[in-house]
Amino acid sequence: MSEESASLPRSGQDQSCQYEPKSNIKHHPADIRRQLASHSHITIGMSISTRRCIRWLPGEASEPTSTIVLTSPQRRFVDLRILKDGPGTLPSAQGTIDTLPLSRLDWAIAGTSSSSSRTVDGKQVSHSRWDHWIDSRTSQPETASDQGDMYPQPDGSTLEKGRMVNPDTGRETAYEEIWDDEEPAPTASEQVCAVLRYEEGPTRGLVVRLGRYSQGFVRSGQEISLERWEWKRSQAVRTVRMGQEELPCKQALERAYRLGDQVLAGSKTWTVVEVA
Repeated sequence: MSEESASLPRSGQDQSCQYEPKSNIKHHPADIRRQLASHSHITIGMSISTRRCIRWLPGEASEPTSTIVLTSPQRRFVDLRILKDGPGTLPSAQGTIDTLPLSRLDWAIAGTSSSSSRTVDGKQVSHSRWDHWIDSRTSQPETASDQGDMYPQPDGSTLEKGRMVNPDTGRETAYEEIWDDEEPAPTASEQVCAVLRYEEGPTRGLVVRLGRYSQGFVRSGQEISLERWEWKRSQAVRTVRMGQEELPCKQALERAYRLGDQVLAGSKTWTVVEVA
């Protein structure tokens, strides 16, 4: 199967982060409204979230990465953040693709998330927590959860505020991120979500397929592999690859699974742990 051109924008093309509406993005603030319901623990729906920008306070906002987070109905997620600038290229019009060096990886995370409501400055906001099961920055992901407060914006986007370690300084710093959401839609099958899991010894892997996107991340010791695929013009197109492991991201876009199905990718057999 040929692969069409699908490249990340270069930093020279990147516009400064803007808070006003972006007309080419389909927003779905209903999930945010559900987050703000007055319950002690809130379960929200699946989401495809693309980061518009990040700001390390008190600095200026920018977006040095292509960041997409896929979150399933049962709150399993794969978060891939790929640096826009660096060595290696993405798919060309001729269908060739480079395996990008890990120097192009800003962060890869997989795990589970949860949300609750809390009061900040007299207002009720949604507080989200992401518990890491796999993390490209540490071999002990259980110690590396992160969390933030979510503020719905007039244009349908979400402003996230919190504190985490700035990788450029190594210091914990207040940050702000703007996220845009897209509604999942079926592709070759009517299934819109599938989650596949792998665990054996020190090796852990998670793939989340949601709508037209499929992302996977596997780590074994210091070895990291990841992929991002998209459904474009009635076919699955790989847009990012790092590492040597084969992941079942393409299969997840093309097939419908049942809970408990076993899926072979390379030398590993993955288990389907969630479908929707």
